[in-house]
Amino acid sequence: MNVSDFKAGKTVQRYQYKSFEPNVVDIPWQIDNVELVMLLSEANIKMGELNAFSQLIPDVDFFIKMHVLKEGTKSSRIEGTQTNIDEAIQKEEYIQPEKKDDWQEVQNYVQAMNQAIESLEKLPLSNRLLKQTHKTLLQGVRGTHKLPGEFRQSQNWIGGSSLADATFIPPHQDSVADLMTDLEKFLHNDNIPVPHLIKVGIAHYQFETIHPFLDGNGRIGRLLITLYLVSNELLHKPTLYLSDFFEKNKALYYDNLTRVRTHNDLTQWLKYFLEGVRSTSENSIQTFKSIIKLRSEAEHKIMSLGKKQALAKSFLQFLYSKPIADAGDVAEALEINVSTALRLIDDFIKLNILTEVTGYKRNRIFAFDEYIKLFR
Repeated sequence: MNVSDFKAGKTVQRYQYKSFEPNVVDIPWQIDNVELVMLLSEANIKMGELNAFSQLIPDVDFFIKMHVLKEGTKSSRIEGTQTNIDEAIQKEEYIQPEKKDDWQEVQNYVQAMNQAIESLEKLPLSNRLLKQTHKTLLQGVRGTHKLPGEFRQSQNWIGGSSLADATFIPPHQDSVADLMTDLEKFLHNDNIPVPHLIKVGIAHYQFETIHPFLDGNGRIGRLLITLYLVSNELLHKPTLYLSDFFEKNKALYYDNLTRVRTHNDLTQWLKYFLEGVRSTSENSIQTFKSIIKLRSEAEHKIMSLGKKQALAKSFLQFLYSKPIADAGDVAEALEINVSTALRLIDDFIKLNILTEVTGYKRNRIFAFDEYIKLFR
């Protein structure tokens, strides 16, 4: 089927409401739009550059931890949480009580992403894996009573306070299992000669339209994109996350998804999606370049510490994955006593690598602020 000929589905009358019943996507596809082909080419080139770049950086996993934290923050913000990257990095004991629920949702997203990436070594990208990931996402947070790890068994809706004034009503719960089975088959159907970025763009649209869970669909749907790219080895490491692009262009994100259902305009959604891949890849490459520059400058600074240099290098490495820390964190990570950790921290403050962020004389917290800025 030509992308431009796609029929998204139909509304079906239920008792006192109409649900949208999407058509299946595990079908042959053809790209029949020149602009789409051009955007696909540009997105592939930029994503390839990002993939190559990430393989050239030593200790890239330290920096990926921050990328995942940023993704968790941005993806959760789309759903209404208010945690920022500076708060997401901190320990729970330093989070204000009224912000702890939002903070925990971000931590759950990070844990869910990390577990899912690790699980790809044993499990294919599948409904089983998505359910496992969903269970982790909702553990102990506001959606904990909404069937974590299970497809919904009741009707849900988007927008509005009830089915009566909803802006979108996904398919009836009786359709969910079959639609998700079709989506899983589509993800693994190698007989369909459709480029990977087109396939995952369609898959994300279809997942959000099915809305298979009672809560957390947006976050799982965005996480699905990265899992697909990693599982199909388009990315050597999980370095591409689109939530920042979607959040910055939030109205367009929802409008373009909706337009597929209301106008059968899958082409416009895919254009938006591919521009997101291109733009995000470009920004991620720039972030990695900035990290390399910052690391070089920091390593040059610690050369002045003489005999402490080896310990200082280990400390700097620690800061890449935990750029907000207290003396206890540093002592534990480097296996040194707290007084040695404090002296090391003071050295880093004098070198303008660290700043103290509380203004207290005790229970002080220190930030590698120039590094954190790269992810804000």
